[in-house]
Amino acid sequence: MASGHDFDPKILGFLCNWCCYAGADLAGVSRYQYAPNIRIIRLMCSGRVDPAFVIRAFFNGHDGVFIGGCWLGECHYVTEGNYDAMSMMHLTKKLLKYIGVNPNRLRLEWVSASEGIRFAEVMNSFTDELKSMGHIGESEGQDQHMLKIKLEAAGKMIPYLKLVEREKLRVRFKTEEEYDEYFNSEDVNHVFHELIADKLVMSEILLLMARGALSNGEISEALALSPSDVSKHMGNCLSEGLVRYDPAKKNYVLA
Repeated sequence: MASGHDFDPKILGFLCNWCCYAGADLAGVSRYQYAPNIRIIRLMCSGRVDPAFVIRAFFNGHDGVFIGGCWLGECHYVTEGNYDAMSMMHLTKKLLKYIGVNPNRLRLEWVSASEGIRFAEVMNSFTDELKSMGHIGESEGQDQHMLKIKLEAAGKMIPYLKLVEREKLRVRFKTEEEYDEYFNSEDVNHVFHELIADKLVMSEILLLMARGALSNGEISEALALSPSDVSKHMGNCLSEGLVRYDPAKKNYVLA
């Protein structure tokens, strides 16, 4: 793993036009010094950051993703998109954690148009944190091939993730602490595991099998799953007609 002294993380930033982007502009005009690792995409609101953007950034080799928006209560839109950004950030972090990617590689911060120095401080802090982690996949102990499979599987889950959020998990609180407590609650964890996690593993298995036939043991080793979990997921794949079993070779192939 590259040390913090010789590793420069790649960061993709999605910044709200009205606040964080203006804060970044002020940081530049004021000549505040901060690490130049971020590449910025300007959006009209942090609530427009789709989880698919985050997963795609990691798939393309970025080591961190930064989302910058207006402080809560100061959104320029009636819909207060920064609250939506917070909900989707929590769920995307859960998705990242489940596929073995450090969720701290995704960071959401509030920066107003007048807070150029805060933008610089946040960028330096995030860059230092990513340097301590190393390149994506390395600190997580995943080789790049398996990491790509897991991220691709996560990307395929995004439409379903948004559906579950809308139908089962949509809330509106006033504070970050309330969002933290809610999305770390047993109820939300139960919904995530019941409605999202199993489908995510099945997606990983199918992408892994795109290279050829695999046995239960090979799937178990590649995805670090217990044999019983593999048997359960393969049973689901068989019942849905996604794979077929070759009893002579004792392996599975895509249907």
